[in-house]
Amino acid sequence: MRTASSRIPLALLALSGLLAGLTACGAGDDGSSSADAPLEVWTRSGPEPGATYKKVFAAFTKKTGIKVDYQPVIEFDKQLQARASSKNLPDVFINDSSALGSYQSQGLLTPLDRQSIAGGKSISDTNWNYARGIDGKTYGVPFSRQAFNTYIRKDWLKKLDLKAPATWDELTKTATAFAKKDPDGNGKDDTYGMVVPGSSERGYLAWWAASYIWQGGGDFIKKTGDAKYESVIDSPGTAAAVKWIKTQFCTKGNVQPGALTSTTSNAPHFGEGTAGIYLTGPYMMSGFDQQLGKDKYEIIPTPAGPAGTTTLAEGENIYFGAGSKKTDAQKKLAEFLITPEAQKIAMESATQPVVRIPVNTTLNAATVRDDDRWQTVQTQYDEDSRAFPLDIDFTAVKQTAAEGLNRIVASCGSDNIASGLKELDKDITSELEAQDLT
Repeated sequence: MRTASSRIPLALLALSGLLAGLTACGAGDDGSSSADAPLEVWTRSGPEPGATYKKVFAAFTKKTGIKVDYQPVIEFDKQLQARASSKNLPDVFINDSSALGSYQSQGLLTPLDRQSIAGGKSISDTNWNYARGIDGKTYGVPFSRQAFNTYIRKDWLKKLDLKAPATWDELTKTATAFAKKDPDGNGKDDTYGMVVPGSSERGYLAWWAASYIWQGGGDFIKKTGDAKYESVIDSPGTAAAVKWIKTQFCTKGNVQPGALTSTTSNAPHFGEGTAGIYLTGPYMMSGFDQQLGKDKYEIIPTPAGPAGTTTLAEGENIYFGAGSKKTDAQKKLAEFLITPEAQKIAMESATQPVVRIPVNTTLNAATVRDDDRWQTVQTQYDEDSRAFPLDIDFTAVKQTAAEGLNRIVASCGSDNIASGLKELDKDITSELEAQDLT
């Protein structure tokens, strides 16, 4: 059992004065963050999304005259922590909304007044809530949102005379058929049902499994009061979901080989044409279009579990680095990034869009892109999605859950779901206690 939180060293750093140091010293003593210097902006991006961001920031500079020193950063959190330790944070950084609780607890963020953000009324209350810290203050401006959807090979369905699955049972049968009935017609036993990033690394299995756990009527944790949570992983709904998930892992071919150690970066089977089902986000769509072609796959309404069709919602926020002297430029950039102009530039990239579902409510993803598939994505997000708790360091909880779930589904020969969830309940409770959340 894990008995200590993986985030304790960072929390202690915050408590020992990181926020005070950032506030007092700004971005260091070298003048790099003086009010008249370029606005330093980071995003967690590789080259393709980085190219899209460059277009957005170029439009901002053209409109306002404010120069941007933009850096796409792949090892984002590692480098951000290094900058935090030297009291020299970027002025603005755009990253996952799920990071808010961790960043806020470490003192890396400057709170802002939602009402002071020009154009802020074009963002829904739901999306603004994804920028609220555990203390009730707002620590970011929403930039992009998305929800998981089920991607499936429609040509394989046609070849096997199958309909798109609408329930978990049908999804299981479809995965088995894709694995056993040679849907690509090459006469070889080389196709699989689902792509599953089932590694415990960085919490991948819990991230993928969350939608199914909610669809089964289960959950990870539940809020019990102001800044208080309790574990609810050991519940009948979660057990039902884990039983269904374990069935996929323990039915030969229903998931890709090596699923238990797979992350999204080493599970290319859907794009390569050897697996037929993938529960994932719309950021994968442009790659699939290039690898498979739009005519080979479709996005379908998520097959229903016992408790419904809810899927995981995610997104990115615009964060203001603590200690920055460029408060006016920070605010102007955030205000520009939520305008229809900026959101459209960020959505229409031919390589990789960095806005998936726009936070500006005057825009519709399918209309902007002239692509009906995005209506499925937007409808799922608007009508039937939910996010992980964002006001706490849920990353540590997710990691704990992934480790426990990985142990359960790895033991195909044992009836370990009940005992495994009891043990996982203790581990998650221990993590919540370490964060002083119980």
